[in-house]
Amino acid sequence: MLETFFESIKLSITITLVAGCIVLLTGTLLGYLFAKKNFRGKILFETIFMLPLVLPPSVIGFLLIVIFGNQSYIGLFFKTLFGQSIIFTWYAAVIAAVIVAFPLMFQTAKAGFKGVSKKFEEAAKDLGASKYQVFTRVCIPLAKRSLIAGGILSSARALGEFGATLMFAGNIPGVTQTVPTAIYMAIDSGDMLLAWAWVISIMLLSFFLLLFVRSKEN
Repeated sequence: MLETFFESIKLSITITLVAGCIVLLTGTLLGYLFAKKNFRGKILFETIFMLPLVLPPSVIGFLLIVIFGNQSYIGLFFKTLFGQSIIFTWYAAVIAAVIVAFPLMFQTAKAGFKGVSKKFEEAAKDLGASKYQVFTRVCIPLAKRSLIAGGILSSARALGEFGATLMFAGNIPGVTQTVPTAIYMAIDSGDMLLAWAWVISIMLLSFFLLLFVRSKEN
């Protein structure tokens, strides 16, 4: 029982860290692009990026199964690469977490970069800074608070992901069973003591993540 309990916690934390790193990188880059550039189709892409916030988890899980299933080219590619379908694997849990957490990071990063005055960017360019240097030495430091908040909030969202993960990654103990899916199964089997233990653990993890965000805002 204890082994299963800690396995789910360890897996949830691992998936959250991996998904959080992916979301932090992609959300920061795309947030900067969409904050500073205007191009055709921008609103359409932004709408697509934000869809996971409003779509039911079952719909997200269904779409992931269709995209990465054995009947799709992407699914066949991963099956050839890894020797098995990506569905019901640890990778599937990471992908589901990334999809649901990305909108929070993207929107927060975009707002942070929009708040960076163009005067600072122009001054850096006048001093001979390249676009990369302006991005890394001017924009990121000035938008740091937003990026930290977005990273932690999106990680908290990844930690609590349930519906899409259950559909796409399944509930295999030691492989894909995260704390949210473990809670569901514990309640379903009538093991309220174990369910409470997992509930308290994920509440504490989420609480400290949000507390860290609040401390950075003050």
